[in-house]
Amino acid sequence: MLHLLSPYFCRFPTFKSVGRTALAGGAAMLLSTMPVSKSFAAEESVPWVHAIAMHGEPALEPDFTHFPYANPDAPQGGILKLGVQGTFDSLNSFIVQGGWTSARGMKEREFGSNIFESLLMRSYGEPFTLYAHLAESVRMPENREWIEFTLNPKAAFSDGTPVTVEDVAFSFDIIRDKGRPPYRNWYGSIVSKGYPDERTIRLNFENGDNRELPLLIALAPILSKAHTDAETFDKSTLVAPIGTGPYVFSEIDPGKRVVYKKNPDYWAKDLPVKRGFDNFDEIRVDYFRDETSLQEAFKKGLIDVLQFRDPVRWVTGFDFPAFNDGRVVKQEIELGTPAAMQGLAFNTREPKFEDVRVRRALSMLFDFEWVNKNIYFGLYTRTAGYWDGSILSAIGRPADEREQALLAPFADAVQPEVMNGTWRPSQADGSGRDRKVLRAAMGIFKDAGYALKDKKLVNTASGDPLAFEILTKNEDEEKLALAYKRSLTLLGIDVSVRNVDPAQFEDRRISRNFDMVFNTWTASLSPGSEQYGRWSSAAAEAEGSFNIVGASDPAIDALIDAIVAARTQDEFVSAVRAFDRLLISGAYAVPLYHVGEEWLGRWGRVQGPDESPLYGHQYDSWWAGADQ
Repeated sequence: MLHLLSPYFCRFPTFKSVGRTALAGGAAMLLSTMPVSKSFAAEESVPWVHAIAMHGEPALEPDFTHFPYANPDAPQGGILKLGVQGTFDSLNSFIVQGGWTSARGMKEREFGSNIFESLLMRSYGEPFTLYAHLAESVRMPENREWIEFTLNPKAAFSDGTPVTVEDVAFSFDIIRDKGRPPYRNWYGSIVSKGYPDERTIRLNFENGDNRELPLLIALAPILSKAHTDAETFDKSTLVAPIGTGPYVFSEIDPGKRVVYKKNPDYWAKDLPVKRGFDNFDEIRVDYFRDETSLQEAFKKGLIDVLQFRDPVRWVTGFDFPAFNDGRVVKQEIELGTPAAMQGLAFNTREPKFEDVRVRRALSMLFDFEWVNKNIYFGLYTRTAGYWDGSILSAIGRPADEREQALLAPFADAVQPEVMNGTWRPSQADGSGRDRKVLRAAMGIFKDAGYALKDKKLVNTASGDPLAFEILTKNEDEEKLALAYKRSLTLLGIDVSVRNVDPAQFEDRRISRNFDMVFNTWTASLSPGSEQYGRWSSAAAEAEGSFNIVGASDPAIDALIDAIVAARTQDEFVSAVRAFDRLLISGAYAVPLYHVGEEWLGRWGRVQGPDESPLYGHQYDSWWAGADQ
């Protein structure tokens, strides 16, 4: 690495005028890190910009004053009290150990990037566009083989020390070497680095095939090299980290509470991307063992706002004085994104679930109509695929020519009815024992080598009964699992439901010690490289990956490659739809249900902007009301 005090720091125009053969010492070292396939003149023509987009152009001009879903005149001060169900035992969410049980709110969309920030900041009012933040400008070529960032000279950590390119390089390297998937995979794709001057860093990739990679790199958490122990980085810690964010930790009570206190010297408070954000003096996040305790805390005013995911709680959970007298309100926020895929995930690493026919038959036996009517007040819509309700969904659409070409090498990977757009999840009559569905599922089980024997569904080759456990972490999941079990027992399938505490649930999920487990695959308008971590063969056995189901299929790998390599919007849409067809045909989960909006209960002492982001509420854009 070229030392930051080297006299050879210079911008590319200097390289152009001198020429490569005239360079010596540190400058020659720098040049050796640069790709030589393009002339410097061509590279100099790549402009420095304020924002980059995955597809198309950024919606906001360079002189924008604030994001459209932020209130630049939001009042300052007050306390925001949030609550979550679960626990935490770590303050490092970027590693395998404790990565799934880290404190909420350090760097995430919903609770805010209160501690850690990135070179660029994402606007959630657009599908996938990033704006200048720690980096005051950015540039990348059309082929996306490299990207450069120039740091904002005001960028600083919470202890007042400036952010340097050494901190940026260290962040990429330490997470590449000791982080968890998918982070280490992304940052491991950086083949070399360059340092045109003391505030600029260039990152070179092997090629530009992964069109999303530069944007993912731009969202990396930037760590302080001076305050990060590289030797122990892969171990869980409860030592408060030093970040560049608008808050610092003021209280850490493991498993129970974290408190963030606003940093009055926050370096970015006047930037357009932060105007209207980070309005509270203090943010408290309390942890509760179960959803019932969490909801009771909300009723008592111990929590200011709570998202409701269960229709029963949404319909029946507001009969208390504060709601009746208007101090608490119900708020529905319409989403502009595809529906998240909620499902019961099969662990296909288990021999009993290796056969896709078994998984398809089991999926048919989830009686959505009965469940929706008798448990959920008819408020849910059945989920079919992984991008329902959007242009990216394959449901109801026959495969176009681009999709057919992408899927042609994998002739048997997609069911005919999924390919022609006619497939839908099985629909029962709502009786809880629809004989037509039961007969159809039994026919598929027979094809897979199963038969009823002494009222048990057994594998005719091995004689083993079909039996498995559904793992749950709260009473809501347990209630649904028991309803599903009721349908399965009609065909002699032996199912047990085990409810465990959140910590044990995460431990078992991470170690793949489960048969079937509830999981949510969040959906966006810009799926990309995160799909490697969720579905690729490489991630199937990788410790800490999000490939919960253990999918390992060359067709899936090829389609993810096609998604990240898409250059036009049409190519991208076709690739995602073809991928949707693969996942549906693979029956990796029993699809459950969704709603098209978010349900929030809110005390009047806090409020958010009138306009919500496409992706749903963000507490970092809320503020304290007049009565707080």
